[in-house]
Amino acid sequence: MITRMSELFLRTLRDDPADAEVPSHKLLIRAGYIRPVGPGLYSWLPLGLRVLHKIERVVREEIVAIGGQEILFPALLPRAPYEATNRWTEYGDSLFRLKDRRDNDYLLGPTHEELFALTVKGEYSSYKDFPLLLFQIQTKYRDEARPRAGILRGREFVMKDSYSFDVDDDGLRVAYQRHREAYQRIFDRLGVRYVIVSAVSGAMGGSASEEFLAESDIGEDTFVRCLESGYAANVEAVVTPAPDPLPIDGLPEAKVYDTPDAPTIATLVEWANTVDLGREITAADTLKNVLLKVRQPDGDWELLAIAVPGDREIDDKRLGAALDPAEYAFLDDADFAKHPFLVKGYVGPKALRENGVRYLVDPRVVDGTSWITGADAPNKHVVGLVMGRDFTADGTIEAAEVRDGDPSPDGAGPLVSARGIEIGHIFQLGRKYTDAFNVDVLGEDGKPVRLTMGSYGIGVSRLVAVIAEQHHDELGLRWPSSVSPFDAHVVIANKDEAARAGAGELAAELDRLGVEVLLDDRSSSPGVKFKDAELLGVPWIVVVGRGWADGVVELRNRFSGETREVPVDGAAAAIAEALTS
Repeated sequence: MITRMSELFLRTLRDDPADAEVPSHKLLIRAGYIRPVGPGLYSWLPLGLRVLHKIERVVREEIVAIGGQEILFPALLPRAPYEATNRWTEYGDSLFRLKDRRDNDYLLGPTHEELFALTVKGEYSSYKDFPLLLFQIQTKYRDEARPRAGILRGREFVMKDSYSFDVDDDGLRVAYQRHREAYQRIFDRLGVRYVIVSAVSGAMGGSASEEFLAESDIGEDTFVRCLESGYAANVEAVVTPAPDPLPIDGLPEAKVYDTPDAPTIATLVEWANTVDLGREITAADTLKNVLLKVRQPDGDWELLAIAVPGDREIDDKRLGAALDPAEYAFLDDADFAKHPFLVKGYVGPKALRENGVRYLVDPRVVDGTSWITGADAPNKHVVGLVMGRDFTADGTIEAAEVRDGDPSPDGAGPLVSARGIEIGHIFQLGRKYTDAFNVDVLGEDGKPVRLTMGSYGIGVSRLVAVIAEQHHDELGLRWPSSVSPFDAHVVIANKDEAARAGAGELAAELDRLGVEVLLDDRSSSPGVKFKDAELLGVPWIVVVGRGWADGVVELRNRFSGETREVPVDGAAAAIAEALTS
């Protein structure tokens, strides 16, 4: 069926929307693909919905190809299943909570592990029913504190989430690998440039976890990779290579110094280089003790101290991932006043140990390393405090920033950083959810077997924006053919009746050949039509204009910018062939 622009529900805009920050947001609104309804909420107009459905089709085809069976759960869900897994609390303010007329608690589903586990429990009871793979493509809801970048970070979005169920861990690993390969095929078909990175599971739980990130300068996720080995990881998942312990024997005793007006690392280093300590001191020689308060879900606030080398800052994302699901806050002046043994700017390990404060250190702080750090008194620091001799820790924590040039965890070379947008995430969940609901089946030996799960998500609606980010130019969108709303955009650039009739016949012949055609039959000027064609981003533009009288039409490639003339006789077949080449 031919879509005529004179009938299409579409209005393009010449100016960028005032609140749009990134190219995809600007272009999708200007080109009439989406329209804002409220903060983080968007309507899908006909062109946008066509793109969304084409992405859904690719995703659906590849998941079905690995054995997926599609189902659909409601978005409105009861509280009880999420209470059983503690995620009613863990999700915090990002969960949309509501009550019905009988005062029962409900939520708008951010994800559906609980429902999948309960459904399988209710239907299957034997090992013979497995392996099993179920999936849905459905709207999800998260109460984003700061919706931004259009449909890249909204409060309502479409996701594909699939879940594998197996009777043993070997089966889970097979399902995980099949999904990994299916995701690669999906993103390749969609024309997305991406990288696979090691990740953390967060509130989802589970062990093995990888993210698929679309490379983009506007991405909110920072990842690092080693160019020598191909290692890649989200910064939250980077494991710091710990140096070997150093010998302690023969190290000088720790000594306390007066350090007036040196509450910061910079002032401490400045002081240290005015004293003869035998070498030049840098921030890396100091130990920064950062004080927080943390609270587990439904727990009480507790003090926590984290030590990092003074040349490193705390990375909020890494800290949050390391402490998840606990919430945390850095101590403020009021908190310090409540705990007088914490001398702000001069906190050291001694007072922490004496007052029972849990103390976690950066992996670089190993036995035998010597540090300059606080001496637990105003204007005093201790020099030569040795880990393993003068102080110990309760464990290590990955909270310090990861920097370009840091050694890769695989030892192959330095790390370099880049930014990306998360488009997919795969988890080996294990038995977190089947344990919560006692999802057992009878094994081959007649004994109960606890099922193990995998979870695999793709941001379907987000991919519309991601593809727009990666495929546009100064003129507008440039959709890959796999997701473009139409295969060819026929522009009538001539008011001659013969040319208009010929354009209609050409569009009809393309339609008969299976080409999805958008026909610009409006009475607008050729300039307006060309601007809209470039903005809308259909990969092939067919111009029926002045050349019609000479027996040719013009075929433009929106990606390469190349144009060529095609004889009117046999034009449809030639164009259809070009579209598939």
